Amino acid sequence: MPELPEVETVRRTLYPRVVGRRLERVEILTERQIFHPDPGTFRAELEGAVFDDIERRGKYLLFSLGPLLLVAHLRMSGHLFVCGPEAPRQKHLHVVFHLDDGQELRYVDQRKFGGFHLLGPDRQGMPRGLANLGPEPLSPSFTPDVLAAALAGRQTSVKAALLNQALVAGLGNIYVDEALFCARIHPARPAGTLTEEEVARLHGCIRRVLARAVEKRGTTFSLYRDGEGNEGDMYDELQVFDRAGEPCPACGTTIQKVAVAQRGTHFCPRCQPAPEGVALTPVRARPGRRGRSVRVAAEPPGTYE
Repeated sequence: MPELPEVETVRRTLYPRVVGRRLERVEILTERQIFHPDPGTFRAELEGAVFDDIERRGKYLLFSLGPLLLVAHLRMSGHLFVCGPEAPRQKHLHVVFHLDDGQELRYVDQRKFGGFHLLGPDRQGMPRGLANLGPEPLSPSFTPDVLAAALAGRQTSVKAALLNQALVAGLGNIYVDEALFCARIHPARPAGTLTEEEVARLHGCIRRVLARAVEKRGTTFSLYRDGEGNEGDMYDELQVFDRAGEPCPACGTTIQKVAVAQRGTHFCPRCQPAPEGVALTPVRARPGRRGRSVRVAAEPPGTYE
């Protein structure tokens, strides 16, 4: 967290506030959040540069400033947003980019896993994860055949395969659980055992789930906020994620939470039958976000259409 829909929402909300603005000053409060180059060079290269564009690749934000490319990876708890200088400074504020209109692009990160790479024209210092990303799941080039080739022959669980950023870019725990429920595929199924029809169904579900999440501006159940500090609206539309103990919206069976690929994983045991011989470790579900309504069984798997 954040995943593709959240990072894309941050990109869209930052774009009109940042593109065209000159960076007057870079204030580095926590040097460890600058991964490349050293903080002094990072600051010197950026000051005076103009933001030309903001793109997204997987879970990375890419800020173009002339020949420079500023790469931001939010990881678990990173938050990039624009505010006025009068706004109180948060406890976990690490970097402040001072813009020429007096606004500030701030980077807050409670867990301090995220940060920045600044790349020159030769793109030396590119993070390995960015260089090795798989296809964008919402791009035209991501076809059922591409997904089939990525999963073929793999004995790892289909959930682990979908979380592998080198196979498909931008998916994380939330939307993998949602896509697998939509496709009626158990998360622990060995990826290489999916049939052609199942792969095609999963491909469509991945795209529909992500498209709907982008439309709803991402999922906020913890720390995520967009580039203006607002929550996303997708949480109450999630079918299984963070709903352990609640009735499945398709059949009414109690949604379970287990460990798959070392991640807490949500699924319906009736809609997504477990493969034979697979032992699943139950995970205690945390209480859902306060105020969320508990739904009754209504819609079949394959929503987000």
